[in-house]
Amino acid sequence: MSLALGGATGIGLAIARAFAQYGARVIMMNRKEDQGDRAIEDIKNECKEKGLPAPDISWRGVDLGDFEQTKEVFSAIAKEEARLDLLILSSGINANTFRLAASGVDGHMSVNAFGHFLAINQLYPLMRKTSKIAGAPAPRIVFESSEMHRFAPSNVHFGSLEEINDETIDPTQLYGRTKLAMICYTKAILEKVIKPNNDNIYILSVHPGAVNTEMQEQWTQAYPGVVGSAIKAISVGFSRDPEQGSYSALYAALSDDIIEKNWNGFYLIDPAKEGKESAQGSDKWLIAALWDLSHRLLKEKVGQDALADWSS
Repeated sequence: MSLALGGATGIGLAIARAFAQYGARVIMMNRKEDQGDRAIEDIKNECKEKGLPAPDISWRGVDLGDFEQTKEVFSAIAKEEARLDLLILSSGINANTFRLAASGVDGHMSVNAFGHFLAINQLYPLMRKTSKIAGAPAPRIVFESSEMHRFAPSNVHFGSLEEINDETIDPTQLYGRTKLAMICYTKAILEKVIKPNNDNIYILSVHPGAVNTEMQEQWTQAYPGVVGSAIKAISVGFSRDPEQGSYSALYAALSDDIIEKNWNGFYLIDPAKEGKESAQGSDKWLIAALWDLSHRLLKEKVGQDALADWSS
């Protein structure tokens, strides 16, 4: 089974479509049920038109900015499902103005970072179980990060909630910080969970390129007036379409190269093309700080039982 967060629109939809047409069982997840219903109908119609078998695809609702709901939804999936082979993390808020999510934490970090981290944690025991199924391929986790991680604030240190909820941070930096967090999570989970437990699980982060999705509309919200309109026009003009934007994640999720080259924990900027993350993205102290902050913050917001045992 594959699970695509943000799978009802944009890049996530293109990924869910590819998995469904390939014959995988797919669960798409985002906040809006109407988007999920529409996406499922479109995928079913496309499969029918192509003479493919009816897809096994469903939708589940979750707001990653609501940590209690996120824990409830993903812990339920972990108990209900027999296996989870692919987890694609593509939900996200683009560059936009500062606002608090339901968690009381900056919306960008809540949805793009902490919510994804909590989802992985709740699902990880199921992925470990899947990795032990005889003949099953190694499960994979793929973050939709971005070269925009280079726009994270130069003084980011992931030290406290006060730092995360700094309203003075520029919208582009708010977004860049979350993409940096995804790269840091990739390395942290590899070093602190996968390697110590000798798990046959792969985790990667990828850059999809500039992609023309509805998220581009957020530029005009982040920078009202001429500036936002100009940024949106430039972004759209040089953007890939969602299908093209899905290629990096699909490669990371499906290619045999990942295992043959042992690209666990790697950052890819295109299919088969290794990227070089920023100095922040490879800073072991920053990676450790984000790991610690994520655990402290989620326990503070949800309770001491917020996180599953990473070794369970």
